Amino acid sequence: MKAEPACTQPPSATVGGPVSHAVSRVARLHRIAAGKLLRGLGLYPGQEFLMMLLWDVGPVRQSELIKVMDLDPSTVTKMLQRLEQAGHVRRSPDPDDRRAVLVEATEESCALHAAVGRAWTDLEGLTLAGLEPAERAELARLLGKVEENLCREAAGAADCPGRR
Repeated sequence: MKAEPACTQPPSATVGGPVSHAVSRVARLHRIAAGKLLRGLGLYPGQEFLMMLLWDVGPVRQSELIKVMDLDPSTVTKMLQRLEQAGHVRRSPDPDDRRAVLVEATEESCALHAAVGRAWTDLEGLTLAGLEPAERAELARLLGKVEENLCREAAGAADCPGRR
């Protein structure tokens, strides 16, 4: 016999923040859906953001990637090791400072670039299924405002508009 849950209400800590709770749930589910799509490309969630950065800006010092990604250095190092083993990135000494390491996307990663674009298009379709164009535009507008609020609180976060 299956036991009944102790509580049938939302977690008590979320009572004062139903929107924050909803955003957290949606972000978690969005990441799970993205992970499923990316797994088919041989990527882990988060690696696509690192690759997007390299595709957009070209070679970058590893120390700069760590700052921009706003992740623990060991996490970025592990991401780079996996991407390098898969042939998507190349690391080499910076000719201007031999102590620094430059990271760049490989030519082989160009096929991955298109596949990541398709995965994000598919994710967008899954995420917004059933919403009318006006609702999609309104959701994007409102999320932009939420992002601005959170960026003010996270002063200096690398992924806030105007800080990229």
